[in-house]
Amino acid sequence: MTDQGNNNQNISQNPFAALFSSLADAKQFASGQHQAEQQCKAFLIRNSGESQSESDNSVSDSIEDNDDSVAEISRSFRSRQELCEQLNVNHMIQRIFLITLDNSDPSLRGGNGIPPCCVYLEEMAADLDGQDWLNMDTIEQALFSRLLLQEPGNHLIYMTSCSAVNLSADRDAGEKRVIPYLYACYRRAKEEITKVPEKLLSYAVQCKNLTVSNARTVLLTPEIYISQNVYEQLLDLLLEAVRGAQFEEVVEFLEDVIASLLADQEVRTFGEVMVPVFDIFQGRVKDLDLCQLLLYSYLEILLYFSRQKDISKVLMEHIQPKDPNSGIQYQKTLLGTILNISCLLRTPGVVENHGFFLNPSRSSPQEMKVQESNIYQFMGQFHDKLYQILKNLLQQSSETRHLLLSWLGGCLQANMGRAKIWANQMPEIFLQMYASDAFFLNLGAALLKLCQPFSRPYSPKLLTFNPTYCFLKELSEEERRNRNVHARGLDKETCLIPVPPQQTVEFAQSYSLLTENLIFTQLTMYLGFHRLHDQMVKMNQSLHRLQGTWRDTQLSGGPAAAELREQFERLMTVYLSTKAATTQPAMLQNCLNLQASCAALLVQLSLGNQGPEHIPLTFPLPALENSLLCFVPEFFAENMGDFFIFLRRFSDEVLESSAESLEHVLTFITVFMGNVDRMKNPHLRAKLAEVLEAVMPHMETLSPSAAQPIMFQRQRVFSTYQHAPQLAEALITVFVDIEFTGDPHQFEQKFNYRRPMYAILKYMWGEESYRESIKRLAEYASENLEAMNPPLFLRFLNLLMNDAVFLLDEAIQYLSKIKILQLERDRGEWDSLAPDARREKESSLQMFGQLGRFHNIMSNDTIGTLAFLTSEIKCLFVHPFLAERIISMLNYFLQHLVGPKMGALKVKDFSEFDFKPQQLVSDICTIYLNLGDEENFCATVPKDGRSYSPTLFCQTVRVLKKINKPGDMIVSFSLLADKIKSLADRHQQEEETYSDAPDEFLDPIMSTLMLDPVLLPSSNVTVDRSTIARHLLSDQTDPFNRSPLTMDQIRPNEELRQQIMKWLADHKQSNHPEFQFL
Repeated sequence: MTDQGNNNQNISQNPFAALFSSLADAKQFASGQHQAEQQCKAFLIRNSGESQSESDNSVSDSIEDNDDSVAEISRSFRSRQELCEQLNVNHMIQRIFLITLDNSDPSLRGGNGIPPCCVYLEEMAADLDGQDWLNMDTIEQALFSRLLLQEPGNHLIYMTSCSAVNLSADRDAGEKRVIPYLYACYRRAKEEITKVPEKLLSYAVQCKNLTVSNARTVLLTPEIYISQNVYEQLLDLLLEAVRGAQFEEVVEFLEDVIASLLADQEVRTFGEVMVPVFDIFQGRVKDLDLCQLLLYSYLEILLYFSRQKDISKVLMEHIQPKDPNSGIQYQKTLLGTILNISCLLRTPGVVENHGFFLNPSRSSPQEMKVQESNIYQFMGQFHDKLYQILKNLLQQSSETRHLLLSWLGGCLQANMGRAKIWANQMPEIFLQMYASDAFFLNLGAALLKLCQPFSRPYSPKLLTFNPTYCFLKELSEEERRNRNVHARGLDKETCLIPVPPQQTVEFAQSYSLLTENLIFTQLTMYLGFHRLHDQMVKMNQSLHRLQGTWRDTQLSGGPAAAELREQFERLMTVYLSTKAATTQPAMLQNCLNLQASCAALLVQLSLGNQGPEHIPLTFPLPALENSLLCFVPEFFAENMGDFFIFLRRFSDEVLESSAESLEHVLTFITVFMGNVDRMKNPHLRAKLAEVLEAVMPHMETLSPSAAQPIMFQRQRVFSTYQHAPQLAEALITVFVDIEFTGDPHQFEQKFNYRRPMYAILKYMWGEESYRESIKRLAEYASENLEAMNPPLFLRFLNLLMNDAVFLLDEAIQYLSKIKILQLERDRGEWDSLAPDARREKESSLQMFGQLGRFHNIMSNDTIGTLAFLTSEIKCLFVHPFLAERIISMLNYFLQHLVGPKMGALKVKDFSEFDFKPQQLVSDICTIYLNLGDEENFCATVPKDGRSYSPTLFCQTVRVLKKINKPGDMIVSFSLLADKIKSLADRHQQEEETYSDAPDEFLDPIMSTLMLDPVLLPSSNVTVDRSTIARHLLSDQTDPFNRSPLTMDQIRPNEELRQQIMKWLADHKQSNHPEFQFL
């Protein structure tokens, strides 16, 4: 039997073979042990200078000569054991650090436990005078020598006799960068710890610790390591880890290194070590785009920084700006650099090298949609990372929370100038002073996510919000830390209502994170989202103008058309990028949740609720006592309004999917829009009407090819709204209140404020619950016409008619000017003008066109409103207080629309200026027909001496036929015209009868015969009751001395009335006996 066979038999018969899973495993183990013994022998021979045979003979002779010397044999055996152990330590060090002192022939080493390739430390081997093994006494020096090698790859030697090239082994052993090399050693040491026998375990742990201590040395004294940027290597190590699968191992290594650095800060502090890493990080991310995957790897690193307690503290100290009063300085910090990344243009107006929506007119709608979807996806990930970073910093420790909140508070105060009007008008200065739009958009998105846990309208957490925070004056740094107050300058903000003189302010000893978070989020939205919304509206208008101008110039061709096209393309790129940035779905939903919750919160505060439970809303509202509304900044309401108006314009589908939220918005508008005690600012209350128009179902007609918006949910919310009567009254109240705002531009402003109100009134009139509410207001006004304060609905109708007269009159004048300018241009009169003069003419035509269009739209709305109101509300319109006014107004309009003056309004294209004469004529005739059943009203029509004539109504009938109005309408109006003509004849005879009335019987204002004379108390002047009643609707002063006056103060002049009645009776009897029974 051969030796191999004997060996197999011996193994199979060995009882310990049963410990292995198979005979093959037992053989493999035995072979390994044999090989280890051979290596140990080789090591002993090489280091004792004897051959194997000599060694064997020496031992043999010793035993023979000293047969009884057992102790000597034992010592010899232990010595060999120690040498074998040293061999194992040497091999382990070589495996971990891939270094060696042994450059002997690989064939003499054997292959077990030796790495394929190592760096040969030649100088150290020479210094050790022939020692070719490494041990725990020499490893520290050896590792240091290895780290100092500038080109370790030039010192590689192969440790085994394998002929195959091992590129991976070469790369690992020749790693030039010290930090990755030490991390790789750390990993290999950890692996050894799990494999080596127990007697070598402590050596493996020492090796692992050595990698950590050397990494600390490298970071503390980087100047020693020539041509090495160790901080960059540390960042690269993290970058490779987050993009691979070994992130947790890298983190473990770093945690050990950080602990070591913190234990020894004599040479450099931990902060001084991390700052260069932060600077390199910032330099790398500042030029990355939103849709680059590399950005998200860096964000993962920043996430780790925010989670690591020691790094996070240093990070927060590092991002504090050099000048805390400069807004732009916050953008220049590491966190600010991250926040500045978006799909918005980095430099406003510069579209070159912009990565989104280039050449939009050459892209299909589908391509644009794909780009937008990609941006949404990346923005969602980006905002998630930002949110997690901020959340980690808030939760890490009280110190990082304080530093982050201080940073946010200082940033917002330093950038308050973003909200100033001049900031939009001077972009060059703006860019040098304040953080960017992208910065605030992203910061707002992250803060919105932080608010989501309490962004539910009935959240009990929401009621813990304490607005007295906003009223605190300047505090010391210590007070800010102790009381959790980090916002600055909020006490200078205007609040919803002023603080009553008698109200005492009870400040909290400490404010909750919820309070700070909510205030920071709202202020960020006010400084960021508001400005972007404004920009989008202006860009939208500019695009429409450019498109129109381009189409006009396209007909003539030439370079002007190409230049306009280029302008349009560039602006469209900016617009689409801004729209994508502001309409990211998750961000909009988060904002919607917050704004609806804040609407519910403010309603609770308006009810005086300062408890932990929500209380139901009932009308009439309770009186305000010690209300917290006086501490709530107006930007809370501004933000809410701005957001819902934005949704209506640019993301309408979000409104339809948010029915529950809309109900809270309606409730907020109902409570605040018409209530000056709860919202003092009339401009802000008027804006709520625009918000109401934004969230209601809109009724404009779209082209057949356009997709019809879905209105079902909004329709349901409005139709079932339980406070419909109060909402209708609030709308009419604010319509009246904005007549006198105290603003020097109040006259021009009120028309803009009332524009959305007409659409709301029209919608409300179509809903029974709202219509009945409006009719009840009209009934109350009819019953209280002479109350001390004129009823709300009476004042509303008076102002409505005032507006109608002014607006249509202005529109007529602008149309006349437009026609003259168009005729001049068409006749070629502009061709001979100097360029400046021609440009001035073109500018005038454009300006008159815009003004004419606005006044036409508004006059269409006012007349249309009167038309549907008069269908069911008649008593007020036919009352002497209003009848003469509305009749003179209607006749004046008809005179221009159907009479000989209508030729002055025939501009080229009616639709360009929203001039709808056919609709106006139809609405005016509808009003006449609605009120024509009232005899007194018809009798008053001929008294309008300025515009009425029988011919006028005949012309109106002709126009009604021309514009194809229904036959029954034409017949009814013809009959009404005949009736009024008959009354006009009678009135003419009466006028002749009264022509010689004494002056004291005539109204001093209208110069008409007084039928109900009344005495004004302060001026002691007698006027007709209907005259002074009309005056007091608009101006509650005595017209003769401007003293305050109300209807309840006037007194009937009964004596004069009797005289007038007697004179009338006598005069009729003597001059016209046929009138004595009239």
